[in-house]
Amino acid sequence: MKSLFLNIMNFKYPKSISDCRNVNDFRNLAKSKLPAPIFHYIDGAADDEVTYRRNTKAYEQCDLIPNVLAGVEDVDTSVEIMGIKIDIPMFCSPTALQKLFHYDGERAVAKAAEQYGTLFGISSLGTVSLKEIEKTISTPKMFQFYCHKDKGLNDAMIEMCHQANFDAIALTVDTITGGNRERDLWSGFTTPPKLTPKSLISFALHPNWSLNYLLREPFSLPQLEQHINKGSNVAVSVGEYLSTMLDQSMDWQDAEEIRNKWGKKFCLKGVMSVEDAKRAVDIGADAIMVSNHGGRQLDGSISPFEQLAEIVDAVGDKIDVICDGGIRRGTHVLKALSVGAKACSGGRWYLYALAAGGQPGVEKAISNMKNEIERDMKLMGITKLSQLSRKNIKFR
Repeated sequence: MKSLFLNIMNFKYPKSISDCRNVNDFRNLAKSKLPAPIFHYIDGAADDEVTYRRNTKAYEQCDLIPNVLAGVEDVDTSVEIMGIKIDIPMFCSPTALQKLFHYDGERAVAKAAEQYGTLFGISSLGTVSLKEIEKTISTPKMFQFYCHKDKGLNDAMIEMCHQANFDAIALTVDTITGGNRERDLWSGFTTPPKLTPKSLISFALHPNWSLNYLLREPFSLPQLEQHINKGSNVAVSVGEYLSTMLDQSMDWQDAEEIRNKWGKKFCLKGVMSVEDAKRAVDIGADAIMVSNHGGRQLDGSISPFEQLAEIVDAVGDKIDVICDGGIRRGTHVLKALSVGAKACSGGRWYLYALAAGGQPGVEKAISNMKNEIERDMKLMGITKLSQLSRKNIKFR
């Protein structure tokens, strides 16, 4: 016992991905490997970051109620969303600029997602082409669609998705303008990165990252580069990009037109109100992601988990509801599914791992989550996720 106590007291931040047992471990390892502007782009959120913290804190207001003596030797962690079967109920939500976190970028995340049979998402601001992703993996693929002012670009991205045999498009609807991401402003973060007096020392203190960025394939945004220089050849903040390049006149008619042009599985990412969830059903969407963009847009908005029950009650029998954001543990996934979500997703949980160790890091993060879900299912006394219901939870 004395030895165990001393080991605990001498705990240090993880030095390798093998030491990472949870999302916070990956976060600490990523922080040690990334220049400050890059790390804080992943880690930061809008304004005072109240909503960002609340997204995870909300799960503490709900407790699980386990059953026992249920015979749980074999458990099935698979779910189906938009008619697509995935082997675990947590998937990699599409995120931008992944080569800034690790030189393999979306390639690493795609291969890890395939390894564990879950959905892979890639952003319009992705750093690997959709064509390459098609050649790399066979796992289900979702494209995060940002509606730009350039209608030719919008049509071109839909055509890219068709040519690359993507399974679904998720139209992001909560970035009508850029959130006030003060950490980015403080650190001088831009895409592509540029040296500033504030950031110079941090880049110099992380030579591995800097050398990989300078010596490996040039940074680019392949889905955009034929139409837009900003973000790929001309450095801008993400907030400025969202505020100046995206179509602020986008409305429900535009969303329906994009759905019709696409013609396959269609999701709206960023739905937070019951009224909007009902409108999503009306335009024929197959799924909605209940999401506040990881707290990076409207600070002070409600968390996805807190809003989940009302949305599920209103439209859960008509459309697949995905809970996106704030998830750090397998128990969080089980709580969301107990409320009525069909699946869960998130970004930071795997982005920290990507920065910490590339594809092996993301595989370790997904493996950790899968193991937690399997263990927690057994402790809950269930063998299938469909056995979860609101009888299994109690809100404080």
